[in-house]
Amino acid sequence: MSDIVRPYGDTTGDGMVQLSFTLPIAHDKRAEGAALQLAGKMGMDPAMLVHAKQMGDGFTFFVVYGRVNHLVDTSKVEVVERDFPLLSAKEVNALVKRGLRRKLSVVGACIGTDAHTVGIDAILNVKGIAGEKGLEYYRELKVTNLGAQVTVPELVAAAQRERADAVLVSQVVTQRDAHLHNTREMSAAFREALPADKRPLLVVGGPRFDESMAGELGVDRIFGRGTTPGEVASYLVHELVQP
Repeated sequence: MSDIVRPYGDTTGDGMVQLSFTLPIAHDKRAEGAALQLAGKMGMDPAMLVHAKQMGDGFTFFVVYGRVNHLVDTSKVEVVERDFPLLSAKEVNALVKRGLRRKLSVVGACIGTDAHTVGIDAILNVKGIAGEKGLEYYRELKVTNLGAQVTVPELVAAAQRERADAVLVSQVVTQRDAHLHNTREMSAAFREALPADKRPLLVVGGPRFDESMAGELGVDRIFGRGTTPGEVASYLVHELVQP
């Protein structure tokens, strides 16, 4: 199978793609022309307007469909591969009990102004997500969920109080790269507050993070969309429990 692929729309290799965007302009014929002009400048030729709708005062949402000539070389795609075994809850509990001889302490929160707890709750709460139980279900894990809109000083204080082995932070609000600024602020605060050998494992997650940016943001691991509680638990054990 070739490493070179082209987008698929109606027939194999036709290069057809669909794109949606918003322009700060009221919906009229001129706005539709502007949308097609933008699509053309992005390399869609021909471009067809398939949907346009006014979105409040002076904004229009568009969907365009058209052909692009770009190819993708899958052999040059770089991703962060899972470098730890995926364990069951029973295996995680057994390793923590044998390796730590105490419960593994996890503190989780949404920091800054982020009030979206769906992600952190899916990982931490016992109900979990998609039929998979959250970390509260693991009897050898002690979970402290601080909820939403937690300040960085509050998070650091809670981590110290709970003697956290790991801190999990979810960031969904990404306007003006708020998730990146908040993560950098958090990692800097932990570096300032605790020596390296006393610092908890710092893990962040959210739909807009680039998993390859962990080092740049000063954290130990980034998890993207679709992450399960089992993946997080397996990673924590891999990093914190000696075999």
